[in-house]
Amino acid sequence: MEIKWLLDFLSLVDTGNFSRSADARATTQPAFSRRIRALEDWVGATLFDRGTQPIELTQAGMHFRPVAEEVLRRLLQSREEIQQIGRSTEHTITFAATHSLSLVFFPRWISSIEEKVGVLRTRLDSNQIANCVQTLLHGECHFLLLPTHATVEIQLPEERFISLVVGHDRLIPVSAPDETGAPRHSLPGTREAPAHYLAYSPTSASGRAVEFMLSHQPQPPVLHRVFDTHLAAVLKSMALQGRGLAWLPEREIERELAAGTLLPTGDACHVIETAIRLFRSRDPLPKAPEEFWTRLADASSALE
Repeated sequence: MEIKWLLDFLSLVDTGNFSRSADARATTQPAFSRRIRALEDWVGATLFDRGTQPIELTQAGMHFRPVAEEVLRRLLQSREEIQQIGRSTEHTITFAATHSLSLVFFPRWISSIEEKVGVLRTRLDSNQIANCVQTLLHGECHFLLLPTHATVEIQLPEERFISLVVGHDRLIPVSAPDETGAPRHSLPGTREAPAHYLAYSPTSASGRAVEFMLSHQPQPPVLHRVFDTHLAAVLKSMALQGRGLAWLPEREIERELAAGTLLPTGDACHVIETAIRLFRSRDPLPKAPEEFWTRLADASSALE
């Protein structure tokens, strides 16, 4: 059995599609399919129901999934710890975070902690939310920093992972101003003139939160979806150019709001509250990240 077979298995669980997983794993679809079949031969059971779209796990596959995740997490975490010892970096605290939190929230947040405890040795990997979750599941980082919404589930089982709220934000609908100083693209839009909508990709947690909010409005806004991306920074750039309205993290557009280059639009019911959470495995961590977590947990308890 090869480690890459487990990575292939988890990739296919995430995408439900052989072609997309083959691309993500940088191989051809026939080669990817052979590796999945080799894993099934090794396990001795069919792990995927290939007759469904998207492809789903069989009963055997559902039983095997947490085993694969745990084996990979322990292997990769052990490898990282051994590599750290070899590089004399055993005190490094590693984080994974979404692109948006990496650019704005993380630098301010870690600096505020270092003001109290001194300079820390840290490493940050930035990626899309699904890849960030996989990074923690595979044990490739100590902590995962994510924006979370009440309506969107994060695929981290509570029996294996815990989290702390370390910050708050809001997704607010904004647009560049027009010649009169009013939002160029404003909510709610009309059937004759729908508001141009700059959207997050469907796989984005923020995108799912926005779509949930829109679908539960008594009178849903009339929107014309003109652009998709998983990057809030790209949506911000497009909104500044007047291409449409976008739901953006308030922390990320403070200067633009103050300068009036982006204007809020819509009502309070269109604003989405965000809790920024730090996730970790329930298993013991190396000394430095464990001490870091203890400080945060103690500080959080003192505020309750």
